[in-house]
Amino acid sequence: MSNTQQFDFIRLATPLVTIIIIILAGFIIEKVVLGWFHKLLKRKSWRGGDLILGVLRGKTVLWFVLWGFSIAIPKTPLTPGLLLLLQQILLAVFLLSVTAALANIATGFVDIYGHRSLIPQVSLFGNIIRIVIYVLGILILLQSIGIEITPILAALGVGGLAVSLALQDSLSNLFSGIQILVAKQIRPGNYIKLATGQEGYIVDINWRNTQIRQLANNMVIVPNAALNSAILINYHDPDKQLAISVELSVNYDCDLEILEQITTEVAREVEQTVAGGVADFEPVIQYTAFGEAQIKFTVTLRAEEFSDQFLLKHEFIKRLHKRYQQEGIAIPLPLRNGLAKDSLEKV
Repeated sequence: MSNTQQFDFIRLATPLVTIIIIILAGFIIEKVVLGWFHKLLKRKSWRGGDLILGVLRGKTVLWFVLWGFSIAIPKTPLTPGLLLLLQQILLAVFLLSVTAALANIATGFVDIYGHRSLIPQVSLFGNIIRIVIYVLGILILLQSIGIEITPILAALGVGGLAVSLALQDSLSNLFSGIQILVAKQIRPGNYIKLATGQEGYIVDINWRNTQIRQLANNMVIVPNAALNSAILINYHDPDKQLAISVELSVNYDCDLEILEQITTEVAREVEQTVAGGVADFEPVIQYTAFGEAQIKFTVTLRAEEFSDQFLLKHEFIKRLHKRYQQEGIAIPLPLRNGLAKDSLEKV
């Protein structure tokens, strides 16, 4: 092999060896260093650390590959124009990957710690943060590869008016969603009922609409602008616990003191043994009216949240009916027709 051939081989081998060494270093750092950090963070039980490590595991080797090529390419016999193009491509890939990593980390922290701060766990804030980070990343990329961004910003400012007019409804829903979240009157997880009759749990508030899951597992989609101006009931504000009134009646010949004692015992048992009951709540019995053939009264129970009331009512009525039968307490028939009235008169 001639001296010229040896020189050309060395010029080509050196960049290749450099790339291989740096890539191997990237694999070692990802496997060893990040693995050590994972064990350290696992002992401290920090969820944010798992998020960061999860993002870095997919990017560390890529960044080392880009670094290796950026060091090796200038040592190859390439033309200046091609060399500049490859360097700009490497820089673009690096900046885009860093932008994607930052966006994933930022939105991940919103999902993890949103319930502890003023930021609710909704996709709206996550999408806004992701868009802002990507826009900043693209502007930095354009500036880094030599494209002047001042004319772009000016064009965006001029075109923003036309875009806002074209997307008036979408922007109205976007800002309405932000107003809903800032006001903190309703949040994901709240059970609400609209004046139009729809009700259910708020699942998510995105940039355009609010998703409400009904108890029947159907999804109601309400535009944020409509929800922002709607009259509604929030069953989770200021407290999730809910008072339940059960209307009952009893014959006139019943001893009301004994009735009240028995009913209270059953109500206490239901509150303490049925899932969704408030164990330390003292049931309330109130006589409300003299009916045509019965004394009317209500029993007030308390449920942990809206959906728990149905099981509580079910168990209370079932157990109370059984106890009334055991104690000989008669529940009068409703006077809805002549047959019912005649049966009461015969009794």
